[in-house]
Amino acid sequence: MTVAARALRRTTAWTIPAYRCLLGSEAASLSGSAVSTIALPALAVLELHATTREVAVLAFLGQLPSTLALWAGALSDRYEKRRQLIATDLTAAAALATIPGAALAGVLTIGQLYGVSLVLGATKVQHDAAAISLLPGIVAPELLHDANARLGAASSVADSAGSNAGAALVGAVGPARSVLADVISFLASAVLVWRIRTPEPRAHPMEAAEGRRSLGRDIAAGVRYVLGQPVIRTVIAALAVLSFGLAVMNTYWAYYLLTTLGASPTAFGVIMGVGGGGSLAGALLAPRITGRFGVGRTIITGFAASPLAQVPLLLAGPGRGWQIALAATLAVQLFWATAAGVSQRSLRQILCDPRFQGRMQAASTTVTAGSRPLAAATAGALAMLLDVRTVLAVGATLQTIPMLLLLASPVRTLRAMPTPPDTKAVPPAREGTP
Repeated sequence: MTVAARALRRTTAWTIPAYRCLLGSEAASLSGSAVSTIALPALAVLELHATTREVAVLAFLGQLPSTLALWAGALSDRYEKRRQLIATDLTAAAALATIPGAALAGVLTIGQLYGVSLVLGATKVQHDAAAISLLPGIVAPELLHDANARLGAASSVADSAGSNAGAALVGAVGPARSVLADVISFLASAVLVWRIRTPEPRAHPMEAAEGRRSLGRDIAAGVRYVLGQPVIRTVIAALAVLSFGLAVMNTYWAYYLLTTLGASPTAFGVIMGVGGGGSLAGALLAPRITGRFGVGRTIITGFAASPLAQVPLLLAGPGRGWQIALAATLAVQLFWATAAGVSQRSLRQILCDPRFQGRMQAASTTVTAGSRPLAAATAGALAMLLDVRTVLAVGATLQTIPMLLLLASPVRTLRAMPTPPDTKAVPPAREGTP
Protein backbone atom coordinates (compact mmCIF):
# COMPACT_ATOMS: atom_id res chain seq x y z
CA MET A 1 0.00 0.00 0.00
CA THR A 2 1.39 3.39 -0.99
CA VAL A 3 1.81 6.32 1.37
CA ALA A 4 -1.00 8.14 -0.44
CA ALA A 5 -3.32 5.15 -0.08
CA ARG A 6 -2.54 4.82 3.63
CA ALA A 7 -3.17 8.54 4.13
CA LEU A 8 -6.51 8.27 2.33
CA ARG A 9 -7.47 5.29 4.47
CA ARG A 10 -6.78 7.28 7.64
CA THR A 11 -8.79 10.25 6.37
CA THR A 12 -12.36 10.56 7.59
CA ALA A 13 -15.07 13.12 6.99
CA TRP A 14 -14.48 14.42 10.53
CA THR A 15 -11.11 15.86 9.47
CA ILE A 16 -12.88 18.33 7.15
CA PRO A 17 -13.79 21.59 8.97
CA ALA A 18 -16.75 22.34 6.71
CA TYR A 19 -18.20 18.91 7.40
CA ARG A 20 -17.85 19.38 11.16
CA CYS A 21 -19.79 22.64 10.85
CA LEU A 22 -22.52 20.97 8.79
CA LEU A 23 -22.73 18.07 11.25
CA GLY A 24 -23.01 20.44 14.19
CA SER A 25 -25.62 22.51 12.38
CA GLU A 26 -27.79 19.49 11.64
CA ALA A 27 -27.49 18.15 15.19
CA ALA A 28 -28.36 21.55 16.70
CA SER A 29 -31.44 22.15 14.53
CA LEU A 30 -32.69 18.58 14.91
CA SER A 31 -32.38 18.54 18.70
CA GLY A 32 -34.24 21.84 18.91
CA SER A 33 -36.93 20.66 16.52
CA ALA A 34 -37.47 17.60 18.72
CA VAL A 35 -38.26 20.00 21.57
CA SER A 36 -40.85 21.81 19.44
CA THR A 37 -42.37 18.52 18.32
CA ILE A 38 -43.39 18.01 21.95
CA ALA A 39 -43.94 21.66 22.93
CA LEU A 40 -46.32 22.72 20.13
CA PRO A 41 -48.95 19.98 20.65
CA ALA A 42 -48.62 20.40 24.42
CA LEU A 43 -49.15 24.14 24.04
CA ALA A 44 -52.22 23.57 21.88
CA VAL A 45 -53.77 21.10 24.31
CA LEU A 46 -52.71 22.47 27.71
CA GLU A 47 -52.82 26.22 27.11
CA LEU A 48 -55.25 26.68 24.21
CA HIS A 49 -57.49 23.70 25.02
CA ALA A 50 -57.46 22.57 21.39
CA THR A 51 -59.90 19.93 20.20
CA THR A 52 -58.77 16.65 18.66
CA ARG A 53 -59.61 18.07 15.23
CA GLU A 54 -57.45 21.14 15.84
CA VAL A 55 -54.54 18.97 17.02
CA ALA A 56 -54.90 16.87 13.86
CA VAL A 57 -54.89 20.01 11.69
CA LEU A 58 -51.75 21.22 13.49
CA ALA A 59 -49.95 17.96 12.68
CA PHE A 60 -51.27 17.96 9.11
CA LEU A 61 -50.00 21.49 8.38
CA GLY A 62 -46.55 20.54 9.62
CA GLN A 63 -46.41 17.66 7.13
CA LEU A 64 -48.11 19.45 4.23
CA PRO A 65 -44.95 21.18 2.83
CA SER A 66 -43.41 17.75 2.22
CA THR A 67 -45.72 17.45 -0.76
CA LEU A 68 -43.95 20.49 -2.24
CA ALA A 69 -40.47 19.02 -1.90
CA LEU A 70 -39.94 19.05 -5.67
CA TRP A 71 -40.05 22.84 -5.61
CA ALA A 72 -37.55 22.87 -2.73
CA GLY A 73 -35.20 20.64 -4.72
CA ALA A 74 -35.37 22.91 -7.75
CA LEU A 75 -34.59 25.96 -5.62
CA SER A 76 -31.76 24.07 -3.95
CA ASP A 77 -30.11 23.32 -7.29
CA ARG A 78 -30.63 26.87 -8.56
CA TYR A 79 -29.21 28.97 -5.70
CA GLU A 80 -26.27 28.82 -3.28
CA LYS A 81 -27.06 26.13 -0.73
CA ARG A 82 -25.19 27.75 2.17
CA ARG A 83 -27.35 30.87 1.95
CA GLN A 84 -30.48 28.74 1.77
CA LEU A 85 -29.51 26.96 4.98
CA ILE A 86 -28.89 30.21 6.82
CA ALA A 87 -32.14 31.74 5.52
CA THR A 88 -34.26 28.75 6.54
CA ASP A 89 -32.68 28.61 10.01
CA LEU A 90 -33.32 32.32 10.62
CA THR A 91 -36.87 32.11 9.26
CA ALA A 92 -37.69 29.15 11.51
CA ALA A 93 -36.18 30.92 14.53
CA ALA A 94 -38.19 34.08 13.84
CA ALA A 95 -41.44 32.15 13.47
CA LEU A 96 -40.90 30.24 16.71
CA ALA A 97 -39.90 33.40 18.60
CA THR A 98 -43.40 34.80 18.08
CA ILE A 99 -44.93 32.09 20.27
CA PRO A 100 -43.52 32.97 23.73
CA GLY A 101 -44.06 36.66 22.96
CA ALA A 102 -47.71 36.13 22.05
CA ALA A 103 -48.21 33.83 25.04
CA LEU A 104 -46.73 36.43 27.39
CA ALA A 105 -49.04 39.08 25.94
CA GLY A 106 -52.03 36.74 26.23
CA VAL A 107 -52.85 36.86 22.51
CA LEU A 108 -51.67 33.42 21.40
CA THR A 109 -54.22 31.55 19.25
CA ILE A 110 -54.43 28.17 17.57
CA GLY A 111 -54.36 30.04 14.26
CA GLN A 112 -50.89 31.36 15.09
CA LEU A 113 -49.73 27.82 15.91
CA TYR A 114 -51.09 26.72 12.53
CA GLY A 115 -49.03 29.40 10.80
CA VAL A 116 -45.86 28.58 12.74
CA SER A 117 -46.28 24.86 12.05
CA LEU A 118 -46.66 25.55 8.33
CA VAL A 119 -43.57 27.78 8.29
CA LEU A 120 -41.53 25.18 10.19
CA GLY A 121 -42.59 22.47 7.76
CA ALA A 122 -41.70 24.59 4.73
CA THR A 123 -38.30 25.66 6.09
CA LYS A 124 -37.49 22.06 7.04
CA VAL A 125 -38.19 20.81 3.53
CA GLN A 126 -36.02 23.53 1.97
CA HIS A 127 -33.31 23.09 4.60
CA ASP A 128 -33.14 19.34 4.10
CA ALA A 129 -32.96 19.65 0.31
CA ALA A 130 -30.07 22.12 0.56
CA ALA A 131 -28.19 20.30 3.35
CA ILE A 132 -28.31 16.85 1.77
CA SER A 133 -27.28 18.14 -1.65
CA LEU A 134 -24.50 20.31 -0.15
CA LEU A 135 -22.79 17.31 1.46
CA PRO A 136 -21.29 15.87 -1.79
CA GLY A 137 -19.69 19.26 -2.41
CA ILE A 138 -18.00 19.24 1.01
CA VAL A 139 -16.57 15.73 1.16
CA ALA A 140 -14.97 13.56 -1.52
CA PRO A 141 -17.04 10.67 -2.97
CA GLU A 142 -14.96 8.07 -1.12
CA LEU A 143 -15.83 9.76 2.20
CA LEU A 144 -19.56 10.13 1.61
CA HIS A 145 -20.41 6.86 3.33
CA ASP A 146 -18.47 7.83 6.44
CA ALA A 147 -20.02 11.31 6.36
CA ASN A 148 -23.57 9.98 6.12
CA ALA A 149 -22.91 7.45 8.87
CA ARG A 150 -21.75 10.18 11.25
CA LEU A 151 -24.72 12.35 10.29
CA GLY A 152 -27.08 9.45 10.96
CA ALA A 153 -25.55 8.76 14.36
CA ALA A 154 -25.61 12.43 15.33
CA SER A 155 -29.23 12.73 14.19
CA SER A 156 -30.25 9.72 16.26
CA VAL A 157 -28.61 11.11 19.40
CA ALA A 158 -29.88 14.66 18.79
CA ASP A 159 -33.45 13.52 18.20
CA SER A 160 -33.49 11.38 21.34
CA ALA A 161 -31.83 14.06 23.47
CA GLY A 162 -34.15 16.74 22.09
CA SER A 163 -37.26 14.69 22.84
CA ASN A 164 -36.14 14.07 26.43
CA ALA A 165 -35.17 17.70 26.87
CA GLY A 166 -38.48 18.80 25.39
CA ALA A 167 -40.47 16.75 27.85
CA ALA A 168 -38.38 18.08 30.76
CA LEU A 169 -38.64 21.70 29.61
CA VAL A 170 -42.39 21.56 29.08
CA GLY A 171 -42.76 20.31 32.64
CA ALA A 172 -40.28 22.81 34.11
CA VAL A 173 -41.02 26.12 32.33
CA GLY A 174 -44.18 25.43 30.33
CA PRO A 175 -44.64 24.70 26.62
CA ALA A 176 -44.50 28.34 25.43
CA ARG A 177 -41.14 29.13 27.03
CA SER A 178 -39.66 25.76 26.10
CA VAL A 179 -39.96 26.79 22.44
CA LEU A 180 -37.09 29.22 23.07
CA ALA A 181 -34.75 26.22 23.15
CA ASP A 182 -35.61 25.57 19.50
CA VAL A 183 -35.10 29.25 18.66
CA ILE A 184 -31.59 29.04 20.11
CA SER A 185 -30.91 25.80 18.25
CA PHE A 186 -31.79 27.37 14.89
CA LEU A 187 -29.60 30.40 15.60
CA ALA A 188 -26.71 28.08 16.52
CA SER A 189 -27.29 26.14 13.31
CA ALA A 190 -27.17 29.34 11.24
CA VAL A 191 -23.88 30.39 12.85
CA LEU A 192 -22.31 26.99 12.13
CA VAL A 193 -23.42 27.08 8.50
CA TRP A 194 -22.05 30.62 8.18
CA ARG A 195 -18.65 29.23 9.20
CA ILE A 196 -18.61 26.81 6.24
CA ARG A 197 -16.06 28.23 3.83
CA THR A 198 -16.07 25.56 1.12
CA PRO A 199 -16.83 27.32 -2.19
CA GLU A 200 -19.75 25.97 -4.16
CA PRO A 201 -19.27 25.25 -7.86
CA ARG A 202 -20.23 28.07 -10.20
CA ALA A 203 -22.90 27.45 -12.79
CA HIS A 204 -21.85 26.86 -16.37
CA PRO A 205 -22.57 29.95 -18.57
CA MET A 206 -25.28 28.05 -20.46
CA GLU A 207 -26.80 26.89 -17.18
CA ALA A 208 -26.71 30.44 -15.84
CA ALA A 209 -28.62 31.60 -18.91
CA GLU A 210 -31.17 28.85 -18.31
CA GLY A 211 -31.45 29.91 -14.66
CA ARG A 212 -34.14 32.40 -15.69
CA ARG A 213 -36.46 29.63 -16.83
CA SER A 214 -39.41 28.59 -14.70
CA LEU A 215 -39.07 26.32 -11.71
CA GLY A 216 -41.59 24.04 -13.36
CA ARG A 217 -39.12 23.27 -16.15
CA ASP A 218 -36.38 22.66 -13.60
CA ILE A 219 -38.64 20.24 -11.73
CA ALA A 220 -39.55 18.43 -14.95
CA ALA A 221 -35.85 18.15 -15.84
CA GLY A 222 -35.13 16.71 -12.41
CA VAL A 223 -37.92 14.14 -12.67
CA ARG A 224 -36.72 13.08 -16.12
CA TYR A 225 -33.19 12.74 -14.80
CA VAL A 226 -34.24 10.54 -11.87
CA LEU A 227 -36.40 8.35 -14.11
CA GLY A 228 -33.43 7.92 -16.44
CA GLN A 229 -31.11 6.56 -13.72
CA PRO A 230 -31.84 2.84 -13.13
CA VAL A 231 -30.24 2.50 -9.69
CA ILE A 232 -31.47 5.82 -8.30
CA ARG A 233 -34.94 5.22 -9.73
CA THR A 234 -35.20 1.74 -8.22
CA VAL A 235 -33.96 2.77 -4.77
CA ILE A 236 -36.41 5.68 -4.59
CA ALA A 237 -39.27 3.43 -5.71
CA ALA A 238 -38.32 0.91 -3.03
CA LEU A 239 -38.23 3.68 -0.42
CA ALA A 240 -41.68 4.90 -1.47
CA VAL A 241 -43.31 1.47 -1.16
CA LEU A 242 -41.56 0.76 2.14
CA SER A 243 -42.66 4.12 3.51
CA PHE A 244 -46.24 3.39 2.50
CA GLY A 245 -46.24 -0.03 4.16
CA LEU A 246 -44.66 1.32 7.34
CA ALA A 247 -47.13 4.20 7.46
CA VAL A 248 -50.05 1.77 7.20
CA MET A 249 -48.65 -0.08 10.22
CA ASN A 250 -47.65 3.03 12.16
CA THR A 251 -51.22 4.30 12.03
CA TYR A 252 -52.21 1.62 14.54
CA TRP A 253 -48.86 0.36 15.85
CA ALA A 254 -48.91 2.28 19.13
CA TYR A 255 -52.63 1.67 19.55
CA TYR A 256 -52.11 -2.08 19.06
CA LEU A 257 -49.29 -2.27 21.60
CA LEU A 258 -51.14 -0.24 24.23
CA THR A 259 -54.52 -1.96 23.85
CA THR A 260 -54.43 -5.44 22.32
CA LEU A 261 -50.99 -6.33 23.72
CA GLY A 262 -51.58 -4.47 27.01
CA ALA A 263 -48.24 -2.63 27.10
CA SER A 264 -48.05 0.14 29.68
CA PRO A 265 -46.87 3.63 28.63
CA THR A 266 -43.59 2.91 30.43
CA ALA A 267 -43.10 -0.36 28.58
CA PHE A 268 -43.95 1.37 25.32
CA GLY A 269 -41.30 3.99 26.02
CA VAL A 270 -38.72 1.32 26.83
CA ILE A 271 -39.48 -0.50 23.57
CA MET A 272 -39.00 2.74 21.63
CA GLY A 273 -35.78 3.50 23.51
CA VAL A 274 -34.29 0.09 22.76
CA GLY A 275 -35.21 0.57 19.10
CA GLY A 276 -33.45 3.93 19.09
CA GLY A 277 -30.31 2.24 20.39
CA GLY A 278 -30.43 -0.14 17.43
CA SER A 279 -30.74 2.79 15.04
CA LEU A 280 -27.70 4.51 16.57
CA ALA A 281 -25.63 1.33 16.30
CA GLY A 282 -26.67 0.88 12.68
CA ALA A 283 -25.54 4.39 11.79
CA LEU A 284 -22.18 4.02 13.52
CA LEU A 285 -21.43 0.60 12.02
CA ALA A 286 -22.81 1.20 8.51
CA PRO A 287 -19.40 1.64 6.82
CA ARG A 288 -18.03 -1.54 8.42
CA ILE A 289 -21.14 -3.53 7.54
CA THR A 290 -20.98 -2.36 3.94
CA GLY A 291 -17.27 -3.15 3.77
CA ARG A 292 -17.89 -6.71 4.96
CA PHE A 293 -21.13 -7.61 3.17
CA GLY A 294 -21.08 -5.23 0.21
CA VAL A 295 -23.25 -2.23 -0.67
CA GLY A 296 -25.98 -4.17 -2.45
CA ARG A 297 -26.36 -6.85 0.23
CA THR A 298 -26.45 -4.26 3.01
CA ILE A 299 -29.20 -2.27 1.32
CA ILE A 300 -31.29 -5.35 0.45
CA THR A 301 -30.84 -6.82 3.94
CA GLY A 302 -32.02 -3.54 5.47
CA PHE A 303 -35.16 -3.58 3.35
CA ALA A 304 -35.75 -7.30 4.01
CA ALA A 305 -35.41 -6.85 7.79
CA SER A 306 -38.46 -4.59 7.92
CA PRO A 307 -41.18 -7.10 6.93
CA LEU A 308 -39.44 -9.94 8.80
CA ALA A 309 -39.41 -7.85 11.99
CA GLN A 310 -43.21 -7.57 11.85
CA VAL A 311 -43.72 -11.34 12.26
CA PRO A 312 -43.19 -11.32 16.08
CA LEU A 313 -45.55 -8.35 16.34
CA LEU A 314 -48.32 -10.23 14.51
CA LEU A 315 -47.79 -13.33 16.67
CA ALA A 316 -47.35 -11.49 19.98
CA GLY A 317 -49.68 -11.54 22.93
CA PRO A 318 -49.78 -9.73 26.27
CA GLY A 319 -46.94 -10.21 28.73
CA ARG A 320 -43.43 -9.02 29.53
CA GLY A 321 -41.79 -11.81 27.54
CA TRP A 322 -43.40 -10.64 24.34
CA GLN A 323 -42.53 -7.01 25.17
CA ILE A 324 -38.86 -7.98 25.50
CA ALA A 325 -39.06 -9.85 22.19
CA LEU A 326 -40.67 -6.86 20.45
CA ALA A 327 -38.02 -4.48 21.83
CA ALA A 328 -35.23 -6.74 20.58
CA THR A 329 -36.90 -7.15 17.19
CA LEU A 330 -37.38 -3.41 16.81
CA ALA A 331 -33.70 -2.84 17.66
CA VAL A 332 -32.62 -5.32 14.97
CA GLN A 333 -35.03 -3.82 12.45
CA LEU A 334 -33.83 -0.25 13.04
CA PHE A 335 -30.20 -1.37 13.09
CA TRP A 336 -30.43 -2.77 9.57
CA ALA A 337 -32.81 -0.05 8.37
CA THR A 338 -30.38 2.67 9.42
CA ALA A 339 -27.34 0.88 8.01
CA ALA A 340 -29.20 0.42 4.73
CA GLY A 341 -30.42 4.03 4.82
CA VAL A 342 -26.89 5.38 5.19
CA SER A 343 -25.71 3.13 2.34
CA GLN A 344 -28.50 3.91 -0.10
CA ARG A 345 -28.26 7.65 0.56
CA SER A 346 -24.52 7.60 -0.09
CA LEU A 347 -25.05 5.51 -3.22
CA ARG A 348 -27.59 7.96 -4.62
CA GLN A 349 -25.38 10.95 -3.86
CA ILE A 350 -22.36 9.34 -5.55
CA LEU A 351 -24.29 8.38 -8.68
CA CYS A 352 -26.20 11.64 -9.03
CA ASP A 353 -24.97 14.46 -11.24
CA PRO A 354 -24.12 17.41 -8.93
CA ARG A 355 -26.51 19.62 -10.91
CA PHE A 356 -29.43 17.41 -9.87
CA GLN A 357 -28.56 16.62 -6.23
CA GLY A 358 -31.29 18.78 -4.75
CA ARG A 359 -33.97 17.63 -7.16
CA MET A 360 -33.01 13.98 -6.75
CA GLN A 361 -33.25 14.23 -2.95
CA ALA A 362 -36.52 16.16 -3.26
CA ALA A 363 -37.98 13.46 -5.50
CA SER A 364 -37.19 10.92 -2.78
CA THR A 365 -38.77 13.11 -0.09
CA THR A 366 -41.88 13.69 -2.18
CA VAL A 367 -42.68 10.04 -2.85
CA THR A 368 -41.78 8.84 0.65
CA ALA A 369 -43.29 11.61 2.80
CA GLY A 370 -46.10 12.18 0.32
CA SER A 371 -47.24 8.58 0.61
CA ARG A 372 -47.80 8.74 4.38
CA PRO A 373 -51.11 10.67 4.45
CA LEU A 374 -52.49 8.31 1.79
CA ALA A 375 -51.25 5.33 3.79
CA ALA A 376 -52.94 6.61 6.95
CA ALA A 377 -56.20 7.04 5.04
CA THR A 378 -55.81 3.54 3.59
CA ALA A 379 -55.24 2.10 7.05
CA GLY A 380 -58.34 3.88 8.33
CA ALA A 381 -60.45 2.49 5.48
CA LEU A 382 -59.11 -1.03 6.01
CA ALA A 383 -59.86 -0.81 9.75
CA MET A 384 -63.53 -0.32 8.88
CA LEU A 385 -63.54 -3.76 7.23
CA LEU A 386 -60.79 -5.69 9.05
CA ASP A 387 -59.46 -6.00 12.59
CA VAL A 388 -56.31 -4.10 13.57
CA ARG A 389 -54.05 -7.15 13.48
CA THR A 390 -55.08 -7.84 9.87
CA VAL A 391 -54.43 -4.20 8.91
CA LEU A 392 -50.95 -4.55 10.39
CA ALA A 393 -50.47 -7.74 8.36
CA VAL A 394 -51.40 -5.87 5.18
CA GLY A 395 -48.77 -3.23 5.95
CA ALA A 396 -46.17 -5.89 6.64
CA THR A 397 -46.95 -7.69 3.37
CA LEU A 398 -46.53 -4.46 1.39
CA GLN A 399 -43.02 -4.15 2.83
CA THR A 400 -41.88 -7.25 0.96
CA ILE A 401 -42.28 -5.51 -2.42
CA PRO A 402 -39.22 -3.18 -2.05
CA MET A 403 -36.94 -6.16 -1.42
CA LEU A 404 -38.18 -7.78 -4.65
CA LEU A 405 -37.61 -4.55 -6.59
CA LEU A 406 -34.03 -4.33 -5.37
CA LEU A 407 -33.29 -8.00 -6.04
CA ALA A 408 -34.33 -7.49 -9.66
CA SER A 409 -32.19 -4.35 -10.05
CA PRO A 410 -28.47 -3.60 -10.51
CA VAL A 411 -28.27 -2.89 -6.76
CA ARG A 412 -28.06 -6.65 -6.14
CA THR A 413 -24.64 -6.91 -7.81
CA LEU A 414 -23.02 -3.90 -6.13
CA ARG A 415 -20.05 -4.88 -3.97
CA ALA A 416 -18.44 -1.47 -3.42
CA MET A 417 -19.55 2.10 -3.89
CA PRO A 418 -19.33 2.93 -7.62
CA THR A 419 -17.15 5.58 -9.23
CA PRO A 420 -18.95 8.92 -9.68
CA PRO A 421 -20.10 9.44 -13.29
CA ASP A 422 -18.21 11.82 -15.56
CA THR A 423 -20.64 14.73 -15.65
CA LYS A 424 -18.35 16.84 -17.83
CA ALA A 425 -19.33 14.75 -20.82
CA VAL A 426 -22.98 15.81 -20.49
CA PRO A 427 -23.74 19.07 -22.37
CA PRO A 428 -25.33 21.50 -19.89
CA ALA A 429 -27.98 22.50 -22.45
CA ARG A 430 -29.26 18.91 -22.47
CA GLU A 431 -29.57 18.45 -18.72
CA GLY A 432 -32.52 16.39 -17.67
CA THR A 433 -32.90 14.49 -20.91
CA PRO A 434 -33.06 10.72 -20.54
